[in-house]
Amino acid sequence: MNSEQHSGGGTGLGRFLRARRARVTPQEVGLTPGSGLRRTPGLRREELATLAGISIDYYVRLERGKETRPSASVVDSLARALLLEDDEHEHLRNLAARAARGATEASADGSPAAPSGTVRPGVKLLLESLRPHPAHVVSRTNDLLAANPGGMRLLPGIQDWPARERNIARYLFLDPASRELFHDWNAQVRGCVARLRALAGIDPDAPDLTRLAGELLMKSREFARLWERYDVKGHSYGRKTFHHPEVGDLTLGYQSMELEGTPGHRMVTYYAEPGTPDHDAMVLLDLLGREQPARRTPAPDDRSAAARDDPASPLS
Repeated sequence: MNSEQHSGGGTGLGRFLRARRARVTPQEVGLTPGSGLRRTPGLRREELATLAGISIDYYVRLERGKETRPSASVVDSLARALLLEDDEHEHLRNLAARAARGATEASADGSPAAPSGTVRPGVKLLLESLRPHPAHVVSRTNDLLAANPGGMRLLPGIQDWPARERNIARYLFLDPASRELFHDWNAQVRGCVARLRALAGIDPDAPDLTRLAGELLMKSREFARLWERYDVKGHSYGRKTFHHPEVGDLTLGYQSMELEGTPGHRMVTYYAEPGTPDHDAMVLLDLLGREQPARRTPAPDDRSAAARDDPASPLS
């Protein structure tokens, strides 16, 4: 199942323009709303076309996927009119380039090739050398590919899932414990979906993305809601506060780094100032990850996912 089947017709470019147009109010761009009922929550097509300096007919063709080769100047004008930030502007450029290219390149058998999940031995050595700082390596779709003891223990219970099921997006949306773990769970899930959305704009037929997004769209209403927002700006550094069931509350800085020579792998490393309670908790987390068995936590399945989407569930 293609992850974009849940987003209506047209191209990725058209869907992105439609979603972002709905989120910009006339007041934000200096327009005075006219009288009468507005059927759209954001800008009308003619308003956006005027702001971007293009004809309404041309803009309608862009949204409907009838026009697939907008010039760079048109793309930049639309980005300014939609008040896009730099990451979003770049995503719009990528969508326009893909629309011009046509279908996604496929492998020799006609299906896109899945990227490798192999982590090089040298990267695993780096993970170990970073102890006691928690660190892990994730794929472009947030599969948890490798981790040092603290990096695995930071997400309590995930180490007991089958290796093929360990995915941070799946953990965030389908494991109720994640809501208790992250102080700002909403910010975590927004950033997670934004990264996946950015990948969908560039490579929407990728099998790894298709499988994950298809699963989460069926199992989590919250994921489906965020998926439709078309946010594409994630976070690569900052601070996170955890309410960890084993070491208590701790706030850690984090830095995400792209690993050159890999199919989109990232290393995420956490840190705290030496001598602080957060650093002490981090050291304890590393020791627990090395020495103690973890509580058994089954990977989410269809039955538990159905319960999570029940209105009474904490994930609903």
